[in-house]
Amino acid sequence: MSAELPGCHRYINRTAQTPLVPVRLGAGPAVWCKLEFLNPSGSTKDRIARFILEKAWRQGRLGTTDRVVEASSGSTSIALALACAQMGLRFTAVLPEGVSGERLLMIRAYGGEVRTTPRDQGIRGAIAEVERLGRGPGTFLPRQFANPDNAEAHRIGTACEVIDQIPGGRVDGVASGVGTGGTLVGLYEGLRESGCRVVPALARPVNLVSVHEVECCSFSARIPGVADALSEIFRPERLPDLLTVEVRDEDALAATRELIRLGFPVGPSSGLNYLAAVEVQRRLGGTAQVVTVFPDRMERYFTTELFKPFA
Repeated sequence: MSAELPGCHRYINRTAQTPLVPVRLGAGPAVWCKLEFLNPSGSTKDRIARFILEKAWRQGRLGTTDRVVEASSGSTSIALALACAQMGLRFTAVLPEGVSGERLLMIRAYGGEVRTTPRDQGIRGAIAEVERLGRGPGTFLPRQFANPDNAEAHRIGTACEVIDQIPGGRVDGVASGVGTGGTLVGLYEGLRESGCRVVPALARPVNLVSVHEVECCSFSARIPGVADALSEIFRPERLPDLLTVEVRDEDALAATRELIRLGFPVGPSSGLNYLAAVEVQRRLGGTAQVVTVFPDRMERYFTTELFKPFA
């Protein structure tokens, strides 16, 4: 098989960096925020979608007649739908019932097929359905929750961009919520390899009414896409000295709305990440430079709790 990428994919500019900017809300310290919502599909998941598909194509594990099938709470499926549209590939997204309708529309608009699994089975039910579909011929499974290329995309991409962009090339702390764990693990490993003595921090959303435990972390349905499945990537041994910063759902949503009013069109995980990064900076103190990411855009949350105050 030729290593040349199919479709119009090769004509898309994939090297433009997303900005890294200092953000301050109120009287707190400024933290450095990577504006990942500026990626083509509107989320940081573009990085892993492109990296995984292109690598599989070049290695001959993915062909033009194959169907890409993935389980996701939304953003990865949107990113894969866009990448598959550009590469001329077929795509099926498997999502738990209850994800916002905007996400389903975006996937379908890019030509992707959507299948849903019972809400009470969560993302585990979607993963099980993907594995069932993957037994058939002509399917390629990115397996974002287990694929080491997930973190690798951030280690060699996002982390290197941060080092080039941040003043002095120094990062003292990095904070992020965890869905697959690829962003936090990849950033931490890439920054460490660049010589930074960086402290990793898990941003953990806490719903005071109901917290659903998932092994090493927890999630709330009010902050979509964060720690919503058991990941083989997010392991304690990969993140020594990991800090855990708990953020109330109410506070994360309020911070997100404040960010939107400042002109950052972001989703709830950005408010979560921002507040966690501020707390990490407070703990490290002084002139510590702390980095986080604004993972996705607000359009996929118009019918969720985030936008109720604006209705």
